[in-house]
Amino acid sequence: MDAGLLERIDPGVLVRATRRTPRELHVLRAHAVAERHPGVVFVDETAATILGLPLLKPVRDKVHVAFETRRRGINLAARCGGVPEERRTMVGGLLVTSLEQTAVDVACTTLQGFAGALTVFDSALRAGASRRRMEGMLSTPRPGVGVARAALPFASSASANPGESWSRAQMIEAGLPSPRLQHRFFDDQGRFVARSDFDWDGLLAGEFDGYGKYVDYLDGAETALDAVRREKRRQARLEDLGVSVVRWDWSDLEAKRMAARVAARLRALHIG
Repeated sequence: MDAGLLERIDPGVLVRATRRTPRELHVLRAHAVAERHPGVVFVDETAATILGLPLLKPVRDKVHVAFETRRRGINLAARCGGVPEERRTMVGGLLVTSLEQTAVDVACTTLQGFAGALTVFDSALRAGASRRRMEGMLSTPRPGVGVARAALPFASSASANPGESWSRAQMIEAGLPSPRLQHRFFDDQGRFVARSDFDWDGLLAGEFDGYGKYVDYLDGAETALDAVRREKRRQARLEDLGVSVVRWDWSDLEAKRMAARVAARLRALHIG
């Protein structure tokens, strides 16, 4: 095979070069590690990636593993210590920490602080994790547990993606009134109009404009521009119901200007 068509994903492991998402590439690297280290347990952000848990700004430069004894490896972030059998599971042929254990581990170690912890807890709840089990795991002192304990009570399976989780984290930290999540609006005839990411008292809807909102639900014949127009029509229908709409995107979250914008609209509408 032409070497130009191959890429190295692990020492001594070459695969056919093709377009892959960062998640797909990380899972592929995990399989390569499992071949080298039979029985290895994947932990932390690698376990979250294998479990399909969306994270806030994941770091996938190393494969995170747990070994029974101290070991080292190229491109590995290894911790020493076994994972109890009841706290691990098999996913796609890979042994990983359980859904709840993974969420707790990431929440305690994320570089994104409260927002990162809230995001992984939201993702875990969407995937069916037990809140009570995670609360029990957080009763054990460990580095980072304070942030995780602060985030879990706010976690919700209704938060649809990391952008919405990060938005809520900034709202919480700014002391804004708690919004409803994924509220469905209907007109006077009972016809469905729209579902909002966030809303306050049915008077203000908040919308996080992630890229997926415009392209994930294209109907085949629809272009991205058509999707933008569809979203504008959706906003107009909400405004026809007397609902004000405030929007933000990733750049607003990065610049931390979203909360102030929402707060100004809440004050103008005498909410909270």
